Amino acid sequence: MPDTHIISSIDEYLRERLMPVEGAIPHVPGIEMFGNSIPAETVGGDLFEYINFQQRYDIDSRIKQAHRLAEQFLETLAPAVPVRNSVDDHVRWLKGTAGYRPEMEVEYRFARSSEQARVEEELRDLYSTAGVLVVDAQGHGIISAKIASTVHDTFHALMLTELDRYGRTTAMLLDNLNLRLAQSVTARNALGIMEKEDAREIATMIYGEVRPGGHFRFANFGHPPPLVYSLEYRRFMNINESRMAQFLPLGLEIPADHPDRKKYYSLNLRQAEFDSSDLGEITLMSPGDVLVLYTDGVYDGTDLQAREMLEGVMHEHCRRSAKDICNALLDHAVEQDEQLRQNDSADLIDDKTVFIVKRT
Repeated sequence: MPDTHIISSIDEYLRERLMPVEGAIPHVPGIEMFGNSIPAETVGGDLFEYINFQQRYDIDSRIKQAHRLAEQFLETLAPAVPVRNSVDDHVRWLKGTAGYRPEMEVEYRFARSSEQARVEEELRDLYSTAGVLVVDAQGHGIISAKIASTVHDTFHALMLTELDRYGRTTAMLLDNLNLRLAQSVTARNALGIMEKEDAREIATMIYGEVRPGGHFRFANFGHPPPLVYSLEYRRFMNINESRMAQFLPLGLEIPADHPDRKKYYSLNLRQAEFDSSDLGEITLMSPGDVLVLYTDGVYDGTDLQAREMLEGVMHEHCRRSAKDICNALLDHAVEQDEQLRQNDSADLIDDKTVFIVKRT
């Protein structure tokens, strides 16, 4: 019989990992944001996180490092001096290849130096950028929390590489994260799992970045689409579907041209790896407009009557703070749970997350 104290400790550990503190809320000019979650059990499979670039990373030091490397990459290395960086290492290898010409080193050093100059430029944009991560792992409880935690940890490990290499988040992070949740053919065969068996770690995800002016650019992997509430028109606005690209949940769709494609089981093959053209874009046009991100424990993204009820909550609270709006929507979702219990449908109760981005 499992030790209840150990299980309680694991629940507490995962709950703390999946719930950010208010002190982590980024400050973007002209933007107010707030999110919160209510698990269906002690701990749930919903995760939301503010990616506060200024708080989480030392942007000043990264800019200085990129500037130093941009200069160092141009400097020719004397024959007896040990390599200082990846450029020196590659140049030393290059000199040993057939057909080497001295101008090849100059051209390569300039190209790599210019890359670092761009990294420095991209890093400066992070001073006024905030990331938003919302994940919903299938089901609820400790297993779902573990899946959400895997997405969280993988995301941040990949982010470190992205900032070092590019100074920003690129499509490569999203493709690698998607691959991490895919089912390994080798592992499936070793466990004796059949292709049609439901033995996957499934999670939906939205990751987006908010910039001044209410611009939100995002990637959607199987998640209910964002809602945009207009203060002027007092309703949710219909958004052009061409700006709302959506893929299957994480791990279910591998790019057909990915080199490891045959090593993973995929329900569908995407024609190419994820790129910037696959990102959705939303702009909060006027002060008071609100972007609502949520999980299906709040709204499944399709039920018209449920959407109208959420719109009513927004109509009542739209002039309040992002925190008040978030809590009002969560309170509404909790009230709907009571109706499910009365209808003997308590098994349909799910984790709930709401994330509000409001243009001030």
